[in-house]
Amino acid sequence: MRIALDALGGDHGPAPNVAGAAAAVSAAPDLTVVLVGDQPRIEALLAAAAVPPGRVEVVHAPVAVDMREKPAEALRRKPDASVFRCWQLLAEGAVDGLVSAGNTGAVVAGGLRTRKFLPSVHRPGIAAVMPTAKGRSVIVDVGANVAPKPRHLLEYGVMGSVFARKILGVDRPTVGLMNVGEEEGKGHDLVQKTYDLFRAGPLKDRFVGNVEGRDLHRGAADVVVTDGFTGNVVLKLSEGVFEFVMGMVGREVLGALDGEKDKAAAAVKGLLAKYHYSAVGGAPLLGVDGVCVICHGSSDERAVANALGVAARGVRERVNDAIVAELEALPPEE
Repeated sequence: MRIALDALGGDHGPAPNVAGAAAAVSAAPDLTVVLVGDQPRIEALLAAAAVPPGRVEVVHAPVAVDMREKPAEALRRKPDASVFRCWQLLAEGAVDGLVSAGNTGAVVAGGLRTRKFLPSVHRPGIAAVMPTAKGRSVIVDVGANVAPKPRHLLEYGVMGSVFARKILGVDRPTVGLMNVGEEEGKGHDLVQKTYDLFRAGPLKDRFVGNVEGRDLHRGAADVVVTDGFTGNVVLKLSEGVFEFVMGMVGREVLGALDGEKDKAAAAVKGLLAKYHYSAVGGAPLLGVDGVCVICHGSSDERAVANALGVAARGVRERVNDAIVAELEALPPEE
C-alpha cells in the first residue's frame, strides 16, 4: 500500500516526518510512504536515515500551508501546497491514504475540495482516540464540522463504531451522545433530534443515551458523538489536563521522594508513553474515499510513525468498505 505524508506539515518541519516515515516502513513490510514536500530538503534528510531501498518516494511540493493561515485563503493562494498535493495524489488513485501534521483546517478543506466522500456520507468527521478507565474510546467529531445536522451526527456514530471495531478491537461498540446531562430531553435542538435518530436507528441496541463530559474518560461509551466545536474543546481540554497533571506529579510527587524516586519516575515515564497523544499518532478523518489521518502539530517521530501505522491499518482492515455497508443500512433521510 502507498500512503502520502505531508512532509512540510507540523511545527518542526520535515525532520520528524522523514524520521517517522523511515520508522514506519521499517515496521511494516507492505507499506510505501510518499513524502510530499521540498525535494532537496527531504532527500538530504533521507540520506542520513536508515530507509529500506524503494520504500520511500518523494514528490516535489515546496510550498507549505502555515498553521495560522485560513484554509480557504490557502486553497486559493497555494493550490499546490504540500497538503493539497497529498489530496491530489489520493484523488488520482496514486496513493491509498494520506497523513498530515499540518494546519487541520487546511487538511479538511483539501478533502472537501476533492469531494471524494464515501457513498451516503454527507460530511466527514475527525475521530480522536481517547484513553479511559476501561481502555480506549473514540470521539467524533473533533473539528471538521462545527455546525452539523442531526443526520451528520448519526453517521458519525456509525463511522465511529466501525473504527472502534476494526481499529480498537471492540466487538460491539456502545455509542453515547455528548450532552449537558444524562436525562432524555436535555440539551438544545441538535442533540435532542440526534437522540431520537439514534433511538430509532440501527444502533439503538448499543446506544447508551447522553454522556456528560466527566464520563468520557470513565469509559461510559466506546464511541462518543458530538459537534466539531464541542469535540475540539473537549480534546484540547483533555490534553491540557493530562499535561498539567503529569507536570504536577513530576514536581510535587517525584520531588518529595527519596529512596523510591527512580521507580516512581519510571512509572510516570510509562504513563506518558502509554497515554500521550503520540502513542496513537493521529486522528482519522472518517468519511472520505481513502484514508486520511490528521496529526497533532507538535508531532514527533514517534507520533508520525504511529499515524502512518493507523493509516496503513485502516487500509488493511478495509474500514471504508465496512462504513459504506453500515451507512447503507440507515433509514432514508427525511
